[in-house]
Formats: sequence, structure tokens, C-alpha cells
Amino acid sequence: MFVAYVLSKIRANQRYRKTVRELSQYSDEQLTDVGISRFEINAIALRQYSQ
Repeated sequence: MFVAYVLSKIRANQRYRKTVRELSQYSDEQLTDVGISRFEINAIALRQYSQ
């Protein structure tokens, strides 16, 4: 059970980092088109995967 918990946290962290990396590659105009600003990227990714 503990191992499954740790693995789930590791996977969530990997998805978080991938999301941040991908969103960071967008231009400011592209981010505006999807309704977020550059400074919100970390918060959005963290909120998505910290459940």
C-alpha cells in the first residue's frame, strides 16, 4: 500500500513537470488564447495533479 502511494505521487509529479514544460513552450499570445497567463502555469499544473 505504501509503495503504491509513493508511486502515485511520483507519477503525479512527472505529469506536473510535463504540463509545466509543455505550457512553458507556448507563446504569450497562445497562452492568452487559452485563457491563462505565463505566471499561472505552475499554479494550474499543481492544482491539476495535487489531488
